[in-house]
Amino acid sequence: MSNNNYSPAVDAQSLSFNVDATRLLDQVDLRAERGQFVGLIGPNGAGKSTLLRAISNVLSYQEGTVSLHGADLKSLPARKVAEILALVPQIAPYTQGFTAFELVLMGRYPHLGRFQVEGPTDDRIARDAMRLTETENFSSRTIETLSGGERQRVFLARAVAQQPQVLLLDEPTSNLDVLHQLKILTLVERLVEDGLTAVAAIHDLNLAARFCDRLVLLAGGRVVTEGSAQEVLTPETIESAFGVKSAIYREPVTGALAVSLIEPADGAPTGVELREDAVPLLDDEPAAATRSEAASAIR
Repeated sequence: MSNNNYSPAVDAQSLSFNVDATRLLDQVDLRAERGQFVGLIGPNGAGKSTLLRAISNVLSYQEGTVSLHGADLKSLPARKVAEILALVPQIAPYTQGFTAFELVLMGRYPHLGRFQVEGPTDDRIARDAMRLTETENFSSRTIETLSGGERQRVFLARAVAQQPQVLLLDEPTSNLDVLHQLKILTLVERLVEDGLTAVAAIHDLNLAARFCDRLVLLAGGRVVTEGSAQEVLTPETIESAFGVKSAIYREPVTGALAVSLIEPADGAPTGVELREDAVPLLDDEPAAATRSEAASAIR
């Protein structure tokens, strides 16, 4: 039975944002259901970061609306927005002088009264967040002594300690090694399974396909297409948005959809060969093509 009072966690409609004469967002719609992991993909300059900053109210968009659980974003007090939503930026701010633990503990501020200080419960939540993000080993180190990837994980820990209902992540794996890329996205996936809503800009198409429930492909400040990984990641859409030829196949170990980039769409061949198991996904048929058959399928 339908619930007429139901509203999605994030509902952005017709968002537009201009800088001088440049339109960075052009009538963008984005919907994220509660307990869903939505991935934003697209080339550099597509508008992914701008969209996340607009949804978090860091940027004041000129047109459109954003609702969080049915409440208009611009009508909510800043503290209320911080209770609902946390943003992990692409580049972790250089917050000199604070220890990693102090920075993570700042995530508790939206839940404190005006003159209230952190208590044992806040300390426990902050330390649990550091344990989940594997940052507890440098909790006493000042932020300037950490690497870029370590700082990024600390800021994710702060967002987890904030206990938001909606988590926005801007390229959360950009400064991380492959081990921590998997660990961080697995953590986000687990939080989503527990009811969190996550929207993340992810440049790695294979990671986006593996971990996200839905993908939204942006290019030129507009939504090109959206849907499941299988609906969005096709050779045609990848060539249109990124300018490269590709083969789409099922990764044999995880079963996730995967993208093999072949060559620039309008350039000379790069000499890259398909892996033996890199079989194009065609019409949902079981994959059994040879390498030569797979190569011919993308031409």
